[in-house]
Amino acid sequence: HALNSGIRRYHVAPVLCQRAKVAMSHFEPNEHINYEKLEKNINIVRKRLDRPLTLSEKIVYGHLDDPAKQEIERGKTYLRLRPDRVAMQDATAQMAMLQFISSGLPKVAVPSTIHCDHLIEAQSGGEKDLRRAKDINQEVYNFLATAGAKYGVGFWKPGSGIIHQIILENYSYPGVMLIGTDSHTPNGGGLGGICIGVGGADAVDVMAGIPWELKCPKVIGVKLTGKLSGWSSPKDVILKVAGILTVKGGTGAIIEYHGPGVDSISCTGMATICNMGAEIGATTSVFPYNARMKKYLSKTGRADIAALADEFQQHLVPDSGCQYDQVIEINLSELKPHINGPFTPDLAHPVSDIGAVAEKEGWPVDIRVGLIGSCTNSSYEDMGRSAAVAKQALAHGLKCKSKFTITPGSEQIRATIERDGYAQILRDVGGLVLANACGPCIGQWDRKDIKKGEKNTIVTSYNRNFTGRNDANPETHAFVTSPEIVTALSIAGTLKFNPETDYLTGADGKKFKLEAPDADELPKLEFDPGQDTYQYPPKDGSGQHVDVSPTSQRLQLLEPFDKWDGKDLEDMLILIKVKGKCTTDHISAAGPWLKFRGHLDNISNNLLIGAINIENGKANSVRNALTQEFGPVPDTARYYKKMGVKWAVIGDENYGEGSSREHAALEPRHLGGRVIITKSFARIHETNLKKQGLLPLTFADPADYNKIHPVDKLSIVGLADFAPGKPLKCIIKHPNGSQETILLNHTFNESQIEWFQAGSALNRMKELQQKSS
Repeated sequence: HALNSGIRRYHVAPVLCQRAKVAMSHFEPNEHINYEKLEKNINIVRKRLDRPLTLSEKIVYGHLDDPAKQEIERGKTYLRLRPDRVAMQDATAQMAMLQFISSGLPKVAVPSTIHCDHLIEAQSGGEKDLRRAKDINQEVYNFLATAGAKYGVGFWKPGSGIIHQIILENYSYPGVMLIGTDSHTPNGGGLGGICIGVGGADAVDVMAGIPWELKCPKVIGVKLTGKLSGWSSPKDVILKVAGILTVKGGTGAIIEYHGPGVDSISCTGMATICNMGAEIGATTSVFPYNARMKKYLSKTGRADIAALADEFQQHLVPDSGCQYDQVIEINLSELKPHINGPFTPDLAHPVSDIGAVAEKEGWPVDIRVGLIGSCTNSSYEDMGRSAAVAKQALAHGLKCKSKFTITPGSEQIRATIERDGYAQILRDVGGLVLANACGPCIGQWDRKDIKKGEKNTIVTSYNRNFTGRNDANPETHAFVTSPEIVTALSIAGTLKFNPETDYLTGADGKKFKLEAPDADELPKLEFDPGQDTYQYPPKDGSGQHVDVSPTSQRLQLLEPFDKWDGKDLEDMLILIKVKGKCTTDHISAAGPWLKFRGHLDNISNNLLIGAINIENGKANSVRNALTQEFGPVPDTARYYKKMGVKWAVIGDENYGEGSSREHAALEPRHLGGRVIITKSFARIHETNLKKQGLLPLTFADPADYNKIHPVDKLSIVGLADFAPGKPLKCIIKHPNGSQETILLNHTFNESQIEWFQAGSALNRMKELQQKSS
């Protein structure tokens, strides 16, 4: 026995040595996957909790800074975590890198990347739009490239593709913990990673080597049974879940998919489902490691990672008997194609019903534009299924009745669908292939076929359809569905077409029915990588110069926010009392404003311009309490700041849902805001507000929202005794001299209270640096 043990050790040791040397990605050969640490942490926590663990818990707790002492209670305690890497898209990377620069640190502590995907406007087609974007955004791209080189951050040039597709192809892997400055970072859960969308200040924490804080998530289990077939697709899974949970049903929770139905979904299909988990407010979403992931890893040149994951598979799937906080069950065999919208991604309809519903509701049934692609649905399989539909129409002499656009998710996808003929089929049916970028999905669309204010319908394979998001037209009714359904509807030109049952008329006058599309999950040949678009950071970037001109209209170095003065916030004016849905699109619009993402003062001119003022039912029109005149929200905020008056915002349910953009927190802070009081917050936005030294507070009694009027003054008292779990008092002073007191709840922990007291999380980081040095 002793001899056998010795032999076993002799053989295991080299294997462990080999395991330790599997690189996290091709681009970082010296950064290795550390499953041993994950395993060690999981074992410590399992012993402490003495119960089976969900997959989400394994990966999250496996990244704890101190697994032996960390207090763990789902939905309550704050965890201190050590993520493996950071990813930033170019719109949010500007502010993230400006904050990192102002931290004074010489280099990032974990592998980090910047992805140029948000600033390319869709206008006339891929190559022309890319050239135009490089010219218009040269200053920003140069800043990001040089900042990346100086601080050790990899740089994916414009044209590389959408951040989430590049992460899936290169950086996500089973068991990774990745944070990204974009709300659709959970896309990486399709490869079994815990990938979480955050604001730039959170990314700075991780890049600075500071433990990152996250409220311990609850875990919602989605059990999948049966098998997808016909026109049903992975997109329909999340469209169905969004209909069940609504836009806030996943708040504070990780959505964990499990069950026998999982194996019928491709890896990129799992990524689609995880991607849109952002639309239900979930912290992230994840699938267990399986053969579909192994296949994708191997096809994207990462067979060594797949082999390592096989060795540690027990830690990359949930424990038998683990408990979820809530369980939803979906039979994939019964799942019908869905289409969600308009104006909100959780308004779910079967495709078979949407025509009748649209007619009843007065929504336009004629489809003006169909758009496929985006970070949600631009995989090889997605493009293949769309091409399979288009090919049938072409065989009968038909083209799209609607305008039709295609957005490849990455340069690799673009090159491969060109090589394999999919792109040409989609062009032949009437499509325009756009640049490998976000484009119309985030409002980067120079749309010419309608006038602003014209009522119209578009169908997309995107993830969001908030009012005005795609084209800045509040009368555009946007519907979200799968790429193959978008293609079929674009050929028919109407929402009244159900491809499962309805017939089209060919050029020869004969009727025909589209067959359900079938396409390869992955290319038969290897992926064509296309052009090389990656810039490695140099080993030593200390001599690199980063340019920020003091006269620039696009970039602006940050000044520290003022420190809390130790006093209660008295007699604050109300800048706006918001009525109804208020997403980060309403608080800090994208589209034409994206160009100012690196210039805090300029972009602050869009503060809350999309929010509806309860006083008059209008957007961007609020009463100036000092002059009694109505004017734009940003102008009023600037006036209050100039007069030295503090102000507050009153919001409704799920305030700040949608994008992770921290500008929605930076702008109110920059223009003198102090408190945001709402019925409830979306997770990322609430954290972003705390990071910038604002007070996000919720009504202890949601009905108290009705007690505050836009003309009132507010005082927040008890800040000297500000403590975790202790409500704050708000004194409401009415114009007639009467006043009343209500209670406000908060979710601050001790370190977050320190952020508030220091003026921002970044200020607090600098204080700690100064103490340690």
